[in-house]
Amino acid sequence: MRVLVTGASGWIGSAVVPELLAAGHQVLGLARSDASAAALDAAGAEVLRGTLDDLDTLRGAAAAADGVIHLAFKHDIAFTGDFHGAADADRRAIEAFGEALAGTDRPLVVAAGTLGLAPGRVATERDGGEPAAAAHLLIDGAERRLANAQLTLAFAERGVRSAVLRLPPTVHGEGDHGFLPALIGVARERQLSGYPGDGANRWPAVHRRDAAHLCRLALEQAPAGSVLHAVADEGVPIRVVAELIGRHLDLPVASVAPADAQAHFGWLAGPVGADAPASSALTRELLGWRPTGPGLLDDLDQGHYFHAAQPVRG
Repeated sequence: MRVLVTGASGWIGSAVVPELLAAGHQVLGLARSDASAAALDAAGAEVLRGTLDDLDTLRGAAAAADGVIHLAFKHDIAFTGDFHGAADADRRAIEAFGEALAGTDRPLVVAAGTLGLAPGRVATERDGGEPAAAAHLLIDGAERRLANAQLTLAFAERGVRSAVLRLPPTVHGEGDHGFLPALIGVARERQLSGYPGDGANRWPAVHRRDAAHLCRLALEQAPAGSVLHAVADEGVPIRVVAELIGRHLDLPVASVAPADAQAHFGWLAGPVGADAPASSALTRELLGWRPTGPGLLDDLDQGHYFHAAQPVRG
């Protein structure tokens, strides 16, 4: 297939591109900067210059492609307070892709998240069926992104082989600039590896390579209207994560009272305090996906997360 990939030079996209190329697909990657364009060119992908706001460009590229994988999201504005704006831009891009692919039975794979789908119990692919279900989510306006996932699935009724691929909050691996490096940064700054309350709350996770592999399987095989979970570790207790961080940094490990969590963890207080396990049993049964990368704790124990302080992805 000739596949349009947004977010192709990002953390997950830069693993998806070689996964697709190795399987014999051609990749057209959206690039908004010279650095992204150079990275895609070096990886062997064709470059499409533009942004998520260039809707005519997106429509034209999607119409000429055999499928679309949409991974891009405006994290830069989302993490500085405009999550609504980021989600609205995401919706417009999904609409453009869906309209371009309508009636073709070509695949449209859109990334989403598992966080907050079913607090306190294991979330499955069947959860999150209505935007109203996101009212309790930890990020203001996250219900808009859940609505975007529903929009994606609705295109199945218009002749698009659409699928929503939900990613856990931690997609780990060497080079990660997400939640784990941020948590490690907090431990260094506070000289304490903390966990909220009793630390029994669970974090789902997946290795970056396994997430990329599932992206390809979704493109190639997922039936129209599929919801998929890219989850390898169903839920690792955050206390165990904190203990491992403390051991590698030679820092004390201790509970942080819920009332002090915001002051201690900053913007991480919500995610790190969530009990958000998620299952991928239905996804594995549907597509035969079997994660092979190291689990979250094994990856942390390899040490690359502790070589140097890493900036938080934004």
